Amino acid sequence: MAPSRKILISRISLLILAGAAVILMLKYLPDILQLTVSFDEFRKYILSTGKAGPAVLILFQILQTVIAPIPGEVVQIAGGYIYGVTLGTIYVTAGMLTGSAIAFYFTRFMGGFLIGRLIEKKKLKWMTDMMERKNFSVFLFVFFLIPGLPKDLLVYIAGLTPMKPLRLFGILLAGRLPWLVASVAVGANIYQKNYTSTIILSVLAVVAFVLGLIYKDKLIHRFGAGKSAGRS
Repeated sequence: MAPSRKILISRISLLILAGAAVILMLKYLPDILQLTVSFDEFRKYILSTGKAGPAVLILFQILQTVIAPIPGEVVQIAGGYIYGVTLGTIYVTAGMLTGSAIAFYFTRFMGGFLIGRLIEKKKLKWMTDMMERKNFSVFLFVFFLIPGLPKDLLVYIAGLTPMKPLRLFGILLAGRLPWLVASVAVGANIYQKNYTSTIILSVLAVVAFVLGLIYKDKLIHRFGAGKSAGRS
């Protein structure tokens, strides 16, 4: 079988799988969102799954990474509450990296057509403008690191570039891990009734998030995204 034919079959198969996943998401997303809106409800659900809890937590983190509407903080805080800082961080990080890999390779194999349409619809062309710049890696790290910045589509965008997967996942891990650990630590401190640490971590997260929102456009312009950033 010719390589081009194999690639075509692989892309069609991936598109069919993606379509099936979308159908399932549309059917079950309301229930998933209802479950993850409340920290207490989500924690109870994970605990009710028994030994399968870690796998279920990882699955929810994967879903949160692939489809943004699921609140990641609920998943991460529950991970810390149930499994502690170390195991909670491991499970949440595994889910984040797996979900990011799915997003990255989906874009790379599908040629970015669907992502390009989504970017155009959401007026996020400044993200694709950044792909051509030499400081794209630094841009990714800063946007992954600072809460409040628009990062949901960045892994998909990276799939449109020639960036090597290991480089992307290294940048992703370095940028996202500090705040993942902080969210997990909040959950662990709630379980231990260490409310002082919980308040300190929560305040720091809120301040960082607000600063990210305030300086978002300045950072985008600083990295050279141009006037299109102001329309995002």
